[in-house]
Amino acid sequence: MSENATTSAAGEEVKKRYSAFDADLRYQALNVRLFIRLLNWVKPYRSTFLVSCGLILISAALGVLIPIVTGRVVVDTILIPDPRSLTTPDYGLIDANQWIVEMFSVHPLIGACVLYLLLTLGAAISMYAHRVTLSASVLRALRDLRIDLFDKLEHKPASFYDHVAIGRVMTRVTNDIENLFELLTGFGMLAGEFVPFFLAMFLMFAISPELTAVVLIAAPIVAVATFVFRKVMRDIYRLVRNSVSELNQYMQENLVGIDVVQLSGREPINEEEYRNRNQANRQHQYRAINLELVYGSFNQSLASIATGAVIWYGGGEVVQNELTLGSMILFTQFIGMLINPIVTLGDQLNALFRTMASGERIFQALDWEERIYEPSQPADLPYRVQGEIEFKNVHFGYYDDDPVLKNVSFQVQPGKKLAIVGPTGSGKSTVIRLLARFYDIDDDMIYLDGVDVNRVTTDDLRSRIGIVLQDFHIFSGSVLDNITLSDPAISTEKAIEAARMVRADDFIQELPEGYDTYLSERGQNLSQGERQLLAFARVLARDPEILVLDEATASIDTATELVIQDALHRLLEGRTAIVIAHRLQTIQECDAVLVLHHGVVEEYGTHDQLIDQKGIYYRLHELQFQDSSLADESHKEIR
Repeated sequence: MSENATTSAAGEEVKKRYSAFDADLRYQALNVRLFIRLLNWVKPYRSTFLVSCGLILISAALGVLIPIVTGRVVVDTILIPDPRSLTTPDYGLIDANQWIVEMFSVHPLIGACVLYLLLTLGAAISMYAHRVTLSASVLRALRDLRIDLFDKLEHKPASFYDHVAIGRVMTRVTNDIENLFELLTGFGMLAGEFVPFFLAMFLMFAISPELTAVVLIAAPIVAVATFVFRKVMRDIYRLVRNSVSELNQYMQENLVGIDVVQLSGREPINEEEYRNRNQANRQHQYRAINLELVYGSFNQSLASIATGAVIWYGGGEVVQNELTLGSMILFTQFIGMLINPIVTLGDQLNALFRTMASGERIFQALDWEERIYEPSQPADLPYRVQGEIEFKNVHFGYYDDDPVLKNVSFQVQPGKKLAIVGPTGSGKSTVIRLLARFYDIDDDMIYLDGVDVNRVTTDDLRSRIGIVLQDFHIFSGSVLDNITLSDPAISTEKAIEAARMVRADDFIQELPEGYDTYLSERGQNLSQGERQLLAFARVLARDPEILVLDEATASIDTATELVIQDALHRLLEGRTAIVIAHRLQTIQECDAVLVLHHGVVEEYGTHDQLIDQKGIYYRLHELQFQDSSLADESHKEIR
């Protein structure tokens, strides 16, 4: 196999691996290991969870006793006394009613009403307490899970987000975790459904095994219907989850690029595309709702049929004095207690099918092993490094079959400034990304003060490098917060002093609340030039030994650039600097110039040396010089 074929296959393997972030999920109906792992987040709150389970058992037990009051106490003991009722269990309710009658000297019916009310209130209060405690423990567990997932995503390297859509990642943190709430709370309540199931069955067998057998015919029918229904629903819910993820991804992509959308007039096209995706989601949801309604109607009809069978068969036994009227009434009330647990179990299996995919997606993100290499025994850098930078035969590509840098070598002495120029796509920004170790590289390629950067922790390395990008990110918060980034090592005084040095203090003081002015998302209430000045203040406040300017003044007008030139001189003084720029004045002030072309170092030297060579840099200089001359003439005309 040729070398090109080998590297191409390697690149396809990388793309396939990242596509598995969404596609390679098993969507198992029941993954016990995953469910047990999910319970690990509930463990810290297991005491509250166990209390909740105890409360639901109490509520369920009281719920079984309530029908016994009407059937056994009221009908068979008070209204139509029947000695045969004494042979069937009443769980002490007849004696409890008699105690109320004797204690308060009331009519037996009033005593039965009081007993019924007490049981109803007890069931309602315990159910309320159960829901509150269960929801509290589950919400705390999901809060911790969301924080853990966010922490994992925060530490994913840049290569991960180069290949995975942000919208799909966001779906895991929002929708997928919300889906787990239904699963955990549902299983917490499921225990309360089977307590009345077994208590009612025991009592029904004690009263009439034949009539119980008639009622139990419905149970396997419901179980089979539930099994078939949930098997069909499993694939539908997978389609629903995928369609929601696609909707989030498409919306995120379009809102982030809203300026381009509006400038190009793509609103109608995007709306149509979103409508189509939303329509696909609606169709999947509609199928799910229709099947749910059919299934629910089937269960209700089956319960009604079972009630009719009890009345028909049990009524005959009442007429023949083989069964008490209260027992038959009790049977009709217990039908729901036999069928509901099966239906509820099916609902929980339904929730399990819906959320199992969410659980798999969440744990896939948690388990996705992709981190920047951290040395087990990191090198100790001094408090202040000198700032010597050296690249030795650096070869790197985002895909193995498409190298961006090819054997790039250069050196920057401490306190010196290096300008990197070259056409778009030549690898200039990649140099910066590798220096800050946003991507893993081989050992013995990049050095800081003679130390291989792979032997330095990323936190330690990045604390020594201040990078000002052309696309400067503003966080929602105050101006001061955007300078300090909540770093306790940067005091308010230090942040304000940094802003003054880069002349950002002038526009900040004119804001409505000065440094306390709230900045909207992406800093839309600031101009591009003001955002760039704020970027300089943020970097200077950290006082890094190495400064990197990646097209930092490309979006600033000439007048604004003149404002910060003197501040840049002070900022760069005593610091090693790498400057990626197109502007002539910025490049001329650097000690050396590195020319990249297609990822290869084509030229290296001082500004004058490269001009004399009349190579790539000379041609770029001539183009820049012409643009600068035209700009100067225009500026003079305006003045």
